[in-house]
Amino acid sequence: MSRLLRIAAREYASYVRTAGFWLSLVIMPLVLLAALAAPAMMDRTTPPTRLVVIDMTRPARAQGAEAGLGEALAARLRAEPPGSGVPQILPVPPEAANAPSAAAARAQVRALLGGTAERHHIARPFDAAVILSGDPAAPSLELWSDNLTEGVLESLVRSDFAEVMRRHNLIQAGVRPALIDAADRTAPKVTLYSPRAAAGAVSIRDQLPAILGLSMGLLLWSAILTGAGILLNGVIEEKSSRILEMLLTSASASEVMGGKILGVMGITATVLAVWLAIASGAAALTAPRLLTAIVAVLMAKGLIVFFALNLVIGYVMYASIFAAVGAFCETVREAQTLLGPMMLVLSAPLLFMGQSIAHPDAPLLAVLTWIPPFTPFLMVARAASDPPLWQVCGALALMAATTVAVVWISGRAFRSGALAMGKGRSAAR
Repeated sequence: MSRLLRIAAREYASYVRTAGFWLSLVIMPLVLLAALAAPAMMDRTTPPTRLVVIDMTRPARAQGAEAGLGEALAARLRAEPPGSGVPQILPVPPEAANAPSAAAARAQVRALLGGTAERHHIARPFDAAVILSGDPAAPSLELWSDNLTEGVLESLVRSDFAEVMRRHNLIQAGVRPALIDAADRTAPKVTLYSPRAAAGAVSIRDQLPAILGLSMGLLLWSAILTGAGILLNGVIEEKSSRILEMLLTSASASEVMGGKILGVMGITATVLAVWLAIASGAAALTAPRLLTAIVAVLMAKGLIVFFALNLVIGYVMYASIFAAVGAFCETVREAQTLLGPMMLVLSAPLLFMGQSIAHPDAPLLAVLTWIPPFTPFLMVARAASDPPLWQVCGALALMAATTVAVVWISGRAFRSGALAMGKGRSAAR
């Protein structure tokens, strides 16, 4: 045991002393913060799309309508609250406004958006254009844009024009505009109730456990695979430099493998502790009530203990596999070849974790929870939604038994691979 602990301490110290460890410790939270802030920064710094609305239905519009469809659509778009995808409505350029037909307007828009403007190095007067044509009762709408992936603007224009057409058709049918406005303002008050909610009505506080479960599942997946990857690279490096062979002369293979797993587990725990401390400090400064609610949920449901159990058992299972693979490989390239198919399988939980919020008791999710390689991630994601206790205990026991078997098999494989210097491929076979 003392030799195992000394190997673990050596493994831990070898990573902590490197500058890369401390850089990654600091940079990763900054990268996460930048990723969270990036959408808001993009919204603030990206200029709105300049849009013109060309209404070619006006000459054929039925008498009595309160405004042309183009004017109504432009007014509705102007009334949209500022945000991502909301365009800036500009006056229609004279050359497009005076077009005699929809085909002529289309040609003018094409010239102003691309071809002619680019050839003569002229700044485009607008970024996108809506062309309305045909019968006002059933008009055709074309959205022209130089951006081939203008999905947000397309969705906004589609929904706003549907409302414009609804209002137009109601007015044509004799419904007074004031009556339409009154009907639009009428909306029922809907309150979500659940027997699981503390006060009956569902609040953010009641939904917090499910959100926390998903977040913890993703964090667990990242922490386990990152730690196992560090262990894999360390084993390959020490095998190629014959350090591993020297260690095996003074300690058993199980002690060497166990010490390495324990040392890298300490690295993973240190990283998680620092990141959680940073997140807690930021939450205490910006949202103290949210932090209090999160702590209450974690303590009330025992999620902290459950998370720790799954972290330890799941990490030992994956670390044992990765250590054995590393012992059989001479280079990182060989390890990547072996781990490629395995990583595809291990990515499967990510496809189902998102469903744990909306459908925590889905039959497929419940079945996948019993597959030991998936258990630590999916069960943590489901735990906050109160799955049956027998499922929680049974899946945890099955994962623990599988981990014991994996450690035993990996220990034998680790010894064989570590001693097969220069014969990685033949030993693996």
